[in-house]
Amino acid sequence: MSTPPAPRIGVLAPLSRPGWTEAGRHLLAGLELAAEEVNAAGGIASAAGPGGGPLELLVRDTAADPRRAEAAVDELAALGAVALAGEYHSVVARAAAARAEALGLPYLCSSAVIDALTDAPAERVARLAPAQSHGWRVYAEFLLAAGHTRLAVATEPSAYWAAGTRILRERLAPRGGTVTELDARALAPAALADALAADGATALLLLTGFPDPAVELVRAVRRDPRLADVLIGAPAGQPEFAEWAALLGDEAGGVPFLRYLPARPTVLGARVEASLRDRLGAAPSFVAFEGYDTVTVLAGALRTHGTDRAALAEGWPTVAAQGTRGEIRFTRPSPSAPVWQWTGAPVQVADRDPADPARFRTLLAR
Repeated sequence: MSTPPAPRIGVLAPLSRPGWTEAGRHLLAGLELAAEEVNAAGGIASAAGPGGGPLELLVRDTAADPRRAEAAVDELAALGAVALAGEYHSVVARAAAARAEALGLPYLCSSAVIDALTDAPAERVARLAPAQSHGWRVYAEFLLAAGHTRLAVATEPSAYWAAGTRILRERLAPRGGTVTELDARALAPAALADALAADGATALLLLTGFPDPAVELVRAVRRDPRLADVLIGAPAGQPEFAEWAALLGDEAGGVPFLRYLPARPTVLGARVEASLRDRLGAAPSFVAFEGYDTVTVLAGALRTHGTDRAALAEGWPTVAAQGTRGEIRFTRPSPSAPVWQWTGAPVQVADRDPADPARFRTLLAR
């Protein structure tokens, strides 16, 4: 009798430019750490039939390219992956989710937040990260509480940035707030600073790529005496990563961003944090914890449902896994919700301390 093949999980991550490579590296570190721990404990012993053994991760670099992600999904499905995991960029995850749904391949999206992860309700796709509308509404609450009702956004063409701008505008409008869009592709940093000064906004949000043009925009605003009282924000989380502090130095602090960590780490979270720090040589970002939790969920699902793709996908509503940031369960927040969603993910608004940019401060926790 032949031995069934070990369960393979296809992994998507941005590991080369123009992808956000530091996010990809943290995501992969969490995925790999969890897989190694699963295998060290004996791998997958399924109660639902053959297909047990050590987990194998098949990693593919998306480089933030939706077409490249679609090709990777096709390849991973042909290689026998029982499920798909990962990705950070929302537009890439959308392409991967659509292709996975079409192929009948269960996909647990680790880190992309755009609400419309699929255009229509999908049965095979689930997500760990909170939906953008939830996290960005928390961010808008933070801005309103701090007295910021007149915002400007430096933005680039993207479904993700457009969705974020819409969420902010909808949240501020009932309070008389306004959002002015400044085209970060058409305006050089100095010209954008001029436009910001003319507009009179009290906060500028960076809805742009990183490091370019986000880093130069921070420098232009911080060094313009007309804008000394303007808050710079980055809801997409750019300041979370070490590269932000390395590039901006003393100017890295005081830029509030969203991160998906609890106010206090769980026992599991503290243990995993130490292991990830050793692996990365730096403090792990929330993205690394999302990676770890992804494999934790999939390992539990494989133990319960085996390696049959249809059975795995049908099992999303029965998942109950202890992750690094709390118990993970998936629901449909509404009948029209596009994917199975973990609604219990913690949300923080945080920044780097201006007096010590190596230290994070929690400004709001939900």
